[in-house]
Amino acid sequence: MKRYLWILPALLLVLAGCNRSGESQDQSYVPSVGAATRSGNTIRFDPKSPQLARIHTGVVESANVPREELVAPGKIELNPGRVSRVALPMAGRLREVLVGLGDSVRQGQAVLTLDSPDASTLQSALRQAEANVSQARASLAKAEADLLRVRDLFEGRAIAQKEVLASETVVAQAQASLEQASASRDEAVRKMRLQGLQPGSMDQSITVRAPVPGKVVDVAVAPGDYRNDTSAAVLTIADLSTVWVAADVPESSIRLIQVGEPVSITLSAFPDRTFTGRVKRIADQVDPQTRTIKVRAELNNPQGQFRPEMFATIRHSHGSEKSLVVPRSALFQQQDRTTVYLERAPGEFEEVAVTVSWQDDRRAAIRSGLHEGDRIVIDGVTQLRAY
Repeated sequence: MKRYLWILPALLLVLAGCNRSGESQDQSYVPSVGAATRSGNTIRFDPKSPQLARIHTGVVESANVPREELVAPGKIELNPGRVSRVALPMAGRLREVLVGLGDSVRQGQAVLTLDSPDASTLQSALRQAEANVSQARASLAKAEADLLRVRDLFEGRAIAQKEVLASETVVAQAQASLEQASASRDEAVRKMRLQGLQPGSMDQSITVRAPVPGKVVDVAVAPGDYRNDTSAAVLTIADLSTVWVAADVPESSIRLIQVGEPVSITLSAFPDRTFTGRVKRIADQVDPQTRTIKVRAELNNPQGQFRPEMFATIRHSHGSEKSLVVPRSALFQQQDRTTVYLERAPGEFEEVAVTVSWQDDRRAAIRSGLHEGDRIVIDGVTQLRAY
């Protein structure tokens, strides 16, 4: 027991030292700068407030802005003049699908092969047509030989002239029959080739070829499928070197745009870039539900970066005027008004109402509430909204 008595004074000394250390820390502690204060529309910060480091100001300047501007949302569509929807030439079962979604194809390139019972029908029709041609040729040869014999007899005064005329008529009829049979055979050959069949070939599978160059944007079949609907598209091939941007323009703004005029186009996929298109079509009717008119602009797409269904916005302006301009980030949008924070002195900001006459993604034109040269908060508005 005596062995532990000396530990108690040591513990008391340690505890006393900890208390003195805490007291010294409390005495050296410096409280943080107090929060900003608001009086009416004015917010004041202590000059030492760390919040001021997150508030950046800029000078109100004047610049040319559009006098009237059309802004409408839209999306990218395929150019209807550069789209081909490939259907099967006849009913049958798909043997091979030679292309996939996104593949580039050349005009005339094989894209599908098909086995069809109708192929034998075409082959039989061709054989029949060729047989008719052979028969017509034989009939013509006989008629011509008969004509020669009859003419010899007529020259020897053995027969009357009417016999010669009758033989000449038979020759003319035989020649017409041969021409008709040849035309039927040529039509049978054309039908076979149109269906991708080679006359006389043992392999009678049908080859479907790309009618236009472009990219495969839709595939609706797979090998082994049997299709008897020859009107439904099984492949869609589109030339994406140009696309259309379809936008819904408000009825009140349609007067600002005409066919052939250039428009500025921004895309959600490329927020920092602006592209230029040209108006190709303006609809003749107003949508009764939205009171908008469909406008389509053509946009060059040499690199294939613009894809159908991408969201877009078109802009088109008429005339320009000089106005005070501030960054969009400076605006504080409220329910009934728009305000900015005007720097009156270092650390002192006044909230003032402004009237916005125009704005885009980066800038806003101010009609009233500011003067050129005023210094306003352009970054860090959120630091002021809490007061």
